[in-house]
Amino acid sequence: MENLNWFPPLEVDVEEAFSFVDETVGGAIPREFMAACEKGFRSCLEKGPLIGAPVVGVRVVVDDGASHAVDSSDLAFQEASRGAFRQVFGRCRPQILEPVMRVVVEAPVEFQGSAVGTLLKRRGIIVGTTEEEGFVRVEADVPLGEMFGYATVLRSASQGKGDFTMEFSRYCPVPTATSDDLIKRYQARQHNQKDGGA
Repeated sequence: MENLNWFPPLEVDVEEAFSFVDETVGGAIPREFMAACEKGFRSCLEKGPLIGAPVVGVRVVVDDGASHAVDSSDLAFQEASRGAFRQVFGRCRPQILEPVMRVVVEAPVEFQGSAVGTLLKRRGIIVGTTEEEGFVRVEADVPLGEMFGYATVLRSASQGKGDFTMEFSRYCPVPTATSDDLIKRYQARQHNQKDGGA
């Protein structure tokens, strides 16, 4: 996902990932065209320009505009909104987000070090550990992209005695190096598609 830091941005974990606010006064934009403006902005959120992922965390405030007795139409206001979005997006420091999971590992206490190590190697952040009746419970926040194949790794590290669960926690920005790599790969795919379609 891509997060657009408009003014001000929404929290990325809020239920509604887009907020549209009409603050125009004096009929600068006729009321009947406000829905078209919102529709135009929403259409830009489906596929962000960084990596083609949905854009979230956007608040759009329309405080001025203009209309024309002959040329104004729903389509014209949708296109004007899309143009405004494209013009502003790059200047708002957009970030690529990744889902982060709350992972809970349980294993015999003698495998605590191994269990923690498997999480740290996957960019995990340890949230807490508890011990009870010879077992340790380790909680960590780990990017979902790092969890593929984890069951096999944990079994190997705990002689088959460790188990884990995970559930979605939140979205967080990916590391800069990962972000740069994702953007480069997306741009290369777009370039190849254009060349192939020519």
